[in-house]
Amino acid sequence: MAKGHFDENYYASGHTACAGCGQAIAVRIVMNAAGKNTMVANSTGCLEVFSTKAPETAFGLPWVHSLFENSAAVASGVEAALAHTGKREEIRVIAQAGDGGTGDIGLQAISGMLERGHDVLFVCYDNEAYMNTGIQRSGSTPFNAHTTTSPTGKYSAGNPRPKKPMVEICAAHKIPYSATASVGNPKDVERKVKKALSLRGPKYLQIHVPCPLGWKSDSAETISIARLAVQTGLYPLVEYENGKLTNVTKIVSPKPVEEYLKTQGRFKHLLKNPEELKEVQAVADQNIEYYGLSPKK
Repeated sequence: MAKGHFDENYYASGHTACAGCGQAIAVRIVMNAAGKNTMVANSTGCLEVFSTKAPETAFGLPWVHSLFENSAAVASGVEAALAHTGKREEIRVIAQAGDGGTGDIGLQAISGMLERGHDVLFVCYDNEAYMNTGIQRSGSTPFNAHTTTSPTGKYSAGNPRPKKPMVEICAAHKIPYSATASVGNPKDVERKVKKALSLRGPKYLQIHVPCPLGWKSDSAETISIARLAVQTGLYPLVEYENGKLTNVTKIVSPKPVEEYLKTQGRFKHLLKNPEELKEVQAVADQNIEYYGLSPKK
């Protein structure tokens, strides 16, 4: 890679992500917000596959590939080593994974990292399924979404389970910071990364990142789709500090969920099923009520 390639971005172009990949966009925002004094542990998944094909890498920061389930454990070891050598105050550590490597097979390592109090920011790039291995359902897959392991048909309207509340699960560890963000609002992502890294101790940030391949969406509409998820209430943007909800992004005029669902092939079966559509709308309405997303709250 040419000298000076990382002068402006710590996640460079030249990777092989799909066109319109929300994760690739979000990673650049996170890396640039974190800055040069950062070390990164990365789980197996789409990001590792499309960004680092030896001997090349898109990362301009010290970066290590871990197994699917243990980037939090690897980052914990990196942080402990920095503490031992007296470098912890100078260098920040980030662990990152997709939603499967976070909330499913990575949950035990994350919980251990949070419980032990490691000074690490864990970033989950939430594209709502196991996109790298065949678009299988994950704990983060939305209710009624079609995946290869929650297919729609005569007896099924898609994924039968609600989205796993990872931000609350992490906040329940009483850590300094646990939040959600969306690639549809880059400045908010940047602010939350910088806020998290300014705090000592374990932190968690979950970023919503549309996947055109898995969502069967237009690659040119990634940002607008991400924004619709927030504007409907299906993806609330919230912040917890020391276990308490401290900030939410209000929704002035919530949009009907149908506006979001119709942009993606994974939900097309719902558009002809008013009863199932009502159930998804109820999820959004419940989010708005639970988190107080209405300006009147």
